[in-house]
Amino acid sequence: MTKVSVIVPVFNVEAYLGECLESIVKQTLKDIEIVCVNDGSTDGSVEILNEYAQKDSRIKVINKQNSGYGDSMNKGIEAATGEYIGIVEADDFADPGMFENLYNIAKENDCDIVKSDWFNFWTRDNIKEKNGRVNDFNGAIINALQHPEILTLQPTLWSAIYKRDLIKNNGINFLTTPGASYQDTSFSFKVLALAKKIKFINNAYLYYRQDNVNSSINNPAKALYVCEEYDEIDKFLREHKDIKERAITQKLIAQYKAYRWTMRRIAPEYRKDFVMRVSQQFLQYNNNKELTKEFFNKYGKNKIGCLINSPEQFLINYEKNVLKKEKWKNIRRNIFSVKINKSRVSVKIFGKQIINMG
Repeated sequence: MTKVSVIVPVFNVEAYLGECLESIVKQTLKDIEIVCVNDGSTDGSVEILNEYAQKDSRIKVINKQNSGYGDSMNKGIEAATGEYIGIVEADDFADPGMFENLYNIAKENDCDIVKSDWFNFWTRDNIKEKNGRVNDFNGAIINALQHPEILTLQPTLWSAIYKRDLIKNNGINFLTTPGASYQDTSFSFKVLALAKKIKFINNAYLYYRQDNVNSSINNPAKALYVCEEYDEIDKFLREHKDIKERAITQKLIAQYKAYRWTMRRIAPEYRKDFVMRVSQQFLQYNNNKELTKEFFNKYGKNKIGCLINSPEQFLINYEKNVLKKEKWKNIRRNIFSVKINKSRVSVKIFGKQIINMG
């Protein structure tokens, strides 16, 4: 059995695909297969895939008509034969030691998942910043029933490896809504919720590109699809009552956090429809008595009450207060920005990196 299957979903990424594949074929772990799923690309991506496949027999290329990221990932998982599965987005790239280090840790501890930190990467200035999101769990071997707060972590599938049996035996798939975005949200929740042994490590290996203008997260028309991902998570929790009992509040915290982030980037013409849909979701949660004191303590009972009972007023308040503050905060960040956490120290003045440690 191959040690790690690395899945690379590909759609019109000719500008970055060569760098991505180069970083995978040069991994220090040689016993890997590289499953590239071409989602009907119309640029030069197919030629790049074929060129690399001719040079490296570990590369499998699956060509299909355009049907979206979720379907590409499902086909990649179906074709994978490795003991563990890793994911590298075609516009990102990996440190050469990533999969060897993650695999060795997984085997030493018999882990279902090993999840590392990652770098946010900007192509234009060749700047990397360590994210610092896994510090609170660094070195621990835990699961979601013990620590449901891990379910609030940002869905970052590509900074980890997953035991293939965990995915296959539990029938975990991606939603396949054509043209959708956010399709890693429900998948990430399910694998974290069902894994018995997860080890978090503070090392960063994956370079997550921030300035690909064609990335689906930069398409404001797709923001509504995040609600469908949480509908799928709700369905999953109804089928796993033991997990729901322990994790419902953390799921709701993660959900509202994701919705707040979506509100900041959604196109104005879609904002009202989005708020109305979110309002209906949270009305149902409230009717089901799922909104706990812990949740209200974090986000405010009056604010959530306004969302549920007066969504149009909620939107007015949001645009008047939050978005204006966000605008001035961004202006200030462009002039002077300081970020300090356990993993890194970053200082920027007028957009120029002065200090970047970590």
